[in-house]
Amino acid sequence: MTKFLLSLHVLAAIVAVGPVTVAASMFPAAVRRVPVPEPVGGGAGDGGGAGAGDVRTVRLLHRICRVYAGLGIAVPVLGFATAVAMGVLGDAWLTASVTLTAVAAGLLAAFVLPRQEELLDQLADGKPVERDRTVRLAMFTGLFNLLWATVTVLMIVRPGSTTGA
Repeated sequence: MTKFLLSLHVLAAIVAVGPVTVAASMFPAAVRRVPVPEPVGGGAGDGGGAGAGDVRTVRLLHRICRVYAGLGIAVPVLGFATAVAMGVLGDAWLTASVTLTAVAAGLLAAFVLPRQEELLDQLADGKPVERDRTVRLAMFTGLFNLLWATVTVLMIVRPGSTTGA
């Protein structure tokens, strides 16, 4: 049963967290590629005209982040079930991983997704986006990705683990 749970946990991490890390990383650059709207005529966010494809790309990247972040709840749920089955709930590497996972989830929920929504709203209103806002979003996204990379390494290396796996 442990191997089955561990397999589901790893698959959930790949399928759910992977798309979020990639789409979130692509989002700031995609926003920067949206052309500044013309002062006269339809806005870039109206579904037509110059830049409409770019805005659709930005919308799609945000939707991927939002949907797969929701699916990502399966990762810690399956992780806890696996930890119980392995008898490692009290191990330091697991505590560190759980803590970093919570920080990553909080960062995604409090800083990445809301800032993506704000930028999307600006684009939909036909307003130009300040580069500083995309740079800050890229920073938060990079921190999110770094946290997940650290959790992945901790899950593989498991310092101090005595399970032999």
